[in-house]
Amino acid sequence: MNYRKFGGMDWQVSEVGLGTWQLGADWGNVDDAMAEKVLRTAVESGVTFFDTADCYGEGLSEKRLGKFFKSCPEKVTIATKLGRFPQPGGLDNFSLQQFRQHTEDSLKRLGAECLDLTQVHCPPTELIKKGDIFDWLRTLKQEGKIKAFGLSIESMEEAELCLKQEGVSSLQIIFNVLRQKPIEAIFELALEKQVALIVRLPLASGLLSGNFNKNTSFAENDHRNFNRNGEHFNVGETFSGLPYEKGLELVSQLGEMIPNDIPLSLAALRWVLDFEAVSVAIPGSKSPEQVQHNCRASDLTHMNPSLHETLKQFYKQDVAPFIRGKY
Repeated sequence: MNYRKFGGMDWQVSEVGLGTWQLGADWGNVDDAMAEKVLRTAVESGVTFFDTADCYGEGLSEKRLGKFFKSCPEKVTIATKLGRFPQPGGLDNFSLQQFRQHTEDSLKRLGAECLDLTQVHCPPTELIKKGDIFDWLRTLKQEGKIKAFGLSIESMEEAELCLKQEGVSSLQIIFNVLRQKPIEAIFELALEKQVALIVRLPLASGLLSGNFNKNTSFAENDHRNFNRNGEHFNVGETFSGLPYEKGLELVSQLGEMIPNDIPLSLAALRWVLDFEAVSVAIPGSKSPEQVQHNCRASDLTHMNPSLHETLKQFYKQDVAPFIRGKY
């Protein structure tokens, strides 16, 4: 496993982290024993960055992380999120009082005295423009409840607004070979501002595993089943905003561009890691085997520049016109 500096922070984090949405909700069922195996395998594979949120299973993901790391001696960085917890919910979550309450609740579930990193969880664009949320985060930092703060955002407009604010340590973005807009929109500025970029959905909800087909079924409580067209939240969060059938077609084309000796999923992760602006990619995993597989991407050599150019043109010509949702 290779490690990278986390933006302007004095942190070194594994370039392949672990997203733990899967260990809380919306990806089918994962029991306590499997969740522990996934976390243990991640640590054993060199992962030191774990991303969660208070709303993943209404605190379940945080509780599982807190329980595991209570007895694990490894030093890791845990990033959580606030803003989408169902109580009080919606816009009622956005006040200093609620930010403080949700932060204190996360601290209890994680068994921590101070959060490493808290992120506002995909807030409405208008709230980002208004700017109060940044003042509340600065207050939480001054109170010693958080070490650093960032935002998980959905569009490049939102990213650009955040990069104008003082004190933002990180931005979490959707970025993969099927969602390349961030390269030209924010990478240069993020490097200049020393803002870490956390990449979610590097495998496009598993689409870039190359293992899905038209007959693949997903559990009833898996968002890849119930949110394919944005029925419950931003359509861009499921399969990176691509219609499922179109995504399958595009992945099939991608498979013909990738060298035969590299699994498509590892090539997709390696592509993400090839960009200097990326601090950490956080693929999620529901099994120890998936964790081990994803971590192998860190050991691969950089892609050939000519392949990067091919994939860039493929995205512009064949992929971009079909992306839905905020982008």
